Formats: sequence, C-alpha cells, structure tokens
Amino acid sequence: MKITKNIVIFFALMVVFSSCGDSWKNYISTEVDIEMGKSAQNQYDAIYADQILDEKENKELYKSINLIIERILKSGKVIHADDFKWELKIINDSVLNAFCLPGGKIYVYTGLINYLDNEAQLAGVLGHEIAHADKRHSIDNMAKQLGLSSLVSLVFGDGSGLVNIAQSLIGLKFNRDNEAQADEFSINYLYNTVYDASEANGFFEKLQKDNHTEEELDFLSTHPAPENRKENMLNHWRELGGKKGNKFEENYLAIKKLLPKTDSEKW
Repeated sequence: MKITKNIVIFFALMVVFSSCGDSWKNYISTEVDIEMGKSAQNQYDAIYADQILDEKENKELYKSINLIIERILKSGKVIHADDFKWELKIINDSVLNAFCLPGGKIYVYTGLINYLDNEAQLAGVLGHEIAHADKRHSIDNMAKQLGLSSLVSLVFGDGSGLVNIAQSLIGLKFNRDNEAQADEFSINYLYNTVYDASEANGFFEKLQKDNHTEEELDFLSTHPAPENRKENMLNHWRELGGKKGNKFEENYLAIKKLLPKTDSEKW
C-alpha cells in the first residue's frame, strides 16, 4: 500500500505535538483515517462476506438507509462530511449493532434496524456512529492505547502496519468520553435535520428497558455507556431549544418490510 509523503509528515508532526492534548489531531491528515478505514474495511468485508447484503439486490433498503445518512451529512454539523467517502454496508444478522470505521465506512446490522421503533431512532444511532468517525475517535484511541511512537512504527516499520492497525480496530473499545461526545453530536446533527432529535437516545432507552447488559451486546461492549446517558442527551436537546421533529414511524415500518429473513432471531 502506497503511503504518501504527506502522511509521513503528518505522523511526524503527531509525535512532535503529542504533548498538546487532543490538538495533535489537527496535525494529522484525514488521509490517515481514510487509509486506516480502507484496511479495516477489507478485514470486515472478509469476515462478513456471506452476510453483507448486495446493494443491487436490496436497492430500496439501501436507498432508505442512505437517505438517513445523507440527511445527517447535510446537517451542516459534520466537519468531515466532504472529506470522507461515506459508504454503507448492511449486515444480515440479528445482532443489535452498528459501527463506523475511520474515513466513513458505516456498517449496520439488520437486527438493529428491526429492533428500533422509528426512523429518528435509527438516525440517532447512525449519527452517533458518524460522530465517532467525524471526531476521529479511533485514531485518538489507537494513539492512546499503542502510544504515538508505536503507532508510527506500525505504519512505517515493515509495510504491514496498516493491516496490523486494521486488525486492532476490530473490537476497539471507545472510552466514555468518546461515547459522551458521540451522543452529544448525534443530537447536534439530528437537530439540524427533519428528525426529532429527542429520539436520538431511543436505542439506549430500549436497551435499558429490555435489561440488556454490556456482556450481552456487542454494541455495549465496544460503546461503554457514560453515566446518565439518556438524561444527558435529553438535556442537551433541551439546551438547543427542544425543537420537535419527525419520527417517520410509517416510513420505518416500510423499511422493516424490506429486511430479509435472518437464520435465527436472537432477540
């Protein structure tokens, strides 16, 4: 894989500015996110090769979910809306999960789509995942877990660095600060769309009502819940003005009807 001179320069700057808190991200090209995301995507596409729904065969389903993503990206609040090539892949599995790789590669499980009650709730989850990529949380966590010098060594040491990093991204656990920020910006994104931003916490509310624990769900195991998550999200929505939007419940029923049957129903 070819690494541009620009990336080398920015990684060197990352080491220089490692003592400057989160500001070091300002000196790393988003091309790093994109390349890391591509490598991780190759890994995930191989893992889920038999489960990723073909876009041509599920045209209406992809169109419906992509419309939600498009509305979020056009909210004017996603910093890297135009820097990343945002791409959706739907995994046919009853797992309640979604994730977004660096650079904007979004994966959503059919189990999650089926579990939620309305389109605004799904938009809230997608907004949350988009925020992780937009705020570059994966690179932030990789730097903290591996150390900046180790991260640079992985990328430029033996030519397989990005593959190693991609493997490290699988199952990477965000910290509670990342989660709180993703929650906040999910509200920010939705508030500037047609969606009811107060529904952004609907997924987490349903999980709590159904008594799901971190041990039971992949989502909660990699997305540790901040304290008072639901209340904090609603409070932030109120701080923005408490504007109501649309839930699109009927639209969502139509989306659910487009879902293929899974081999087993986990929940």
